[in-house]
Amino acid sequence: MKLALVVQRYGEGFSGGAEAHCRSLGQRLSDNHEVTALASCARDYLTWENHYPAGEDRDAKVSVLRFEARPRRPQALREISERVWAGTAQRHEERAWFEENGPVTPGLHNYLEDHGDEYDLILFWTFRYWQTWDGLPLVADRAVLVPTAERDWAIRMEVLGEFFRLPRGYLFLTPEEQTLVEDRCEGALPPSCVIGAGIAPAPAPGAPGHISWVLAGLGVTAPYILYLGRLDPNKGCRSLFDYFTAYASTRDDAPHLVLAGQAAMEIPTHPKITPLGFVSDTTRANLMSGARVLVAPSLYESLCMVVLEAWNVGLPVLVNGRCDVLRGQTIRANGGLYYCDFLEFCEALDFFMRKPEQASVLGTQGTCYVQREYRWPTVMAKLEAFLAQLSVA
Repeated sequence: MKLALVVQRYGEGFSGGAEAHCRSLGQRLSDNHEVTALASCARDYLTWENHYPAGEDRDAKVSVLRFEARPRRPQALREISERVWAGTAQRHEERAWFEENGPVTPGLHNYLEDHGDEYDLILFWTFRYWQTWDGLPLVADRAVLVPTAERDWAIRMEVLGEFFRLPRGYLFLTPEEQTLVEDRCEGALPPSCVIGAGIAPAPAPGAPGHISWVLAGLGVTAPYILYLGRLDPNKGCRSLFDYFTAYASTRDDAPHLVLAGQAAMEIPTHPKITPLGFVSDTTRANLMSGARVLVAPSLYESLCMVVLEAWNVGLPVLVNGRCDVLRGQTIRANGGLYYCDFLEFCEALDFFMRKPEQASVLGTQGTCYVQREYRWPTVMAKLEAFLAQLSVA
């Protein structure tokens, strides 16, 4: 098949998110298909400033076409976002929100108009960006949407009810995401498949003595619980800090909270909180090897890759139970615990600290779940079968 992948940014170095998911699937699809990635020239998603040259490029066997983007207008986006967030925006304002959110790439619009019918299927990543909002209706008869939807304010926009009926098919990351979009779709949801994301087997861990030496060099004190990823209020970090500091104030034997990721918010100064900033993949692996539990406090997720990474190395998780996706992942894997309030957070953390053998069983069950559902051969077999079904429908 001849396939196109539409994504807001394409290239190396985009950790997590739609871009990494698109690129990883695209590279594997290119083993059997002719694949072209269609993206903006931007690298910074906050400004959409053009970074890459417009035109043709290659990424191994994937052809890449990039189109110049209009710089984002922050003030205009803030003003219209406030009305959309509050649920007071009119339908024309909701449509305008997609344009302000960007990246606006007129060249991509023209390309899809002129060449869209040359592709068997065109996959679009995320519903909330202009490229999908504008481009998918142009090629709806061959469009496959990977919505990466979360239960946040954006999914509530009225204009999405009709929009979600347009694609020929859907690829979802979790059953919870599928249910969320199905509930928002006006009418029957087009054919869909839950494929998740692929994750390779983890390398063998280092010797315990070496890991301890590395952790000591980082200033990490055992026992500790671990947070991985961007430190951001939107990721639930403010409530994590509040819960953890309150927990630590009542227990002399409280663990340390180690934070590994770039900070987009102020981090409390506390003797039990250790911020490390951005860390390398090797350091990330060492941190997971030494941790008691990975904590995932986010309220909004379509798929949490860091949870899968933890299970991949046998590390149990403690997740925010108010997030449908995190709760569902944890229940299906039986790979950790979830909390919905401060008391449950404390009880769960006590379990991980005081019953390490039972906690280890949860981590092992998480590993079995990842091996069963998220290895690349399993993911690609489901994807190839679904795309073949759509191409002949």
